[in-house]
Amino acid sequence: MNSNTHHERIAKMIFASVYPLYLTKVEKKGRTKEELLQVIEWLTGFDHIKLQEMIEKRVTFETFFQNAALNPNAHLITGMICGYRIEEIENPLTQNVRYLDKLVDELANGRKMEKILRNS
Repeated sequence: MNSNTHHERIAKMIFASVYPLYLTKVEKKGRTKEELLQVIEWLTGFDHIKLQEMIEKRVTFETFFQNAALNPNAHLITGMICGYRIEEIENPLTQNVRYLDKLVDELANGRKMEKILRNS
């Protein structure tokens, strides 16, 4: 679905409402909050203090990624997520959110951290 409403809905989602879902997902599979924070920092450049600030401010994904310094290796994140092939998503913000979803999935699925972080 490449409709504008889909992209707008993602842009307006509050990161703070999605973050606990990410955390629950990885912890259920035996991974840690620290590992989740490491993955988010790798993708966005946000350390845990900046991330906490974004959560407290209840920023949208749009604001979240506008403030992020996207990892130059983010384009190496490929594959399917939520029925979409990540590398074919044309909307940059939607693609960034799906990058994050994919990294969280890989963490929850037990992938080795050096593979998740694309050997950076």
